[in-house]
Amino acid sequence: GAEHIDLNFGCPVRKVTRHGGGSALPWRRTLFANVVAGAVEGARDVPVTVKLRMGIDDDHLTYLDAGPIAAASGAAAVALHARTAEQAYSGRADWSAIARLKEAVTDVPVLGNGDIWVAADALRMVDETGCDGVVVGRGCLGRPWLFGDLAAAFRGEAVDSAPPMAVVRDALRDHARRLCEWYGDHVGIRDIRKHVGWYLQGYPVGPAVRRRLVQADTLDAFEAILDELDPSVALPGDAIGLPRGHQHGPRPVTVPDGFWADRDSPELLGVGADSYTSGG
Repeated sequence: GAEHIDLNFGCPVRKVTRHGGGSALPWRRTLFANVVAGAVEGARDVPVTVKLRMGIDDDHLTYLDAGPIAAASGAAAVALHARTAEQAYSGRADWSAIARLKEAVTDVPVLGNGDIWVAADALRMVDETGCDGVVVGRGCLGRPWLFGDLAAAFRGEAVDSAPPMAVVRDALRDHARRLCEWYGDHVGIRDIRKHVGWYLQGYPVGPAVRRRLVQADTLDAFEAILDELDPSVALPGDAIGLPRGHQHGPRPVTVPDGFWADRDSPELLGVGADSYTSGG
């Protein structure tokens, strides 16, 4: 069975917020409390954590209400992506909001999220905000070893945030093999294509090689191209910590008609909000 359930109230996607779900839902305080409490009750002994954004936009911040509500409703920890839904993935995360949430929530751990691209970012976040831990989203795209780097950094060990191409090549090869093993070769080799740019970001690999990798239609062909990469190639210093993944925004947030009227209504205004899922 599951060992952990995370309720994601961070999704800024229009198809979710327009039904009152995702990062819009914490605005409805009673509904939010009921959702968290219901999940905690249903999960029984499995810990339930909650991930939030700062709010819908700068005029409709929710995190300082939602964090304590989540803790009081039984959440085992509260994580904050320090952006609003309106920001989506643009600009810089406001780590000072994580510090304010840590001051407001004292009975369960507070976890910080936003702009953790290398292990040093996580150490700095904890030092600046006092948060109890970190949550990584886009930072692990093309850098699956980031989790090991984080564990090592928090143990006080030295971390190499610019591994040579040999490490990247081996990780990309292993990733492709696992996808093909799980989904079958036809789907797996197509799924790995979206990861190629993230793995190679910042490394001096020409567009022709990148294009061939994303056009490879068999695992053998993909691996043969990987074998052409020079394992000694280093990541330039100015490329360390470059953002990866979504970077769109800001953009207005769409919510259901009548959504702002009563923050303490337990009613879900948007029909079908519970059937939409996404990240954030």
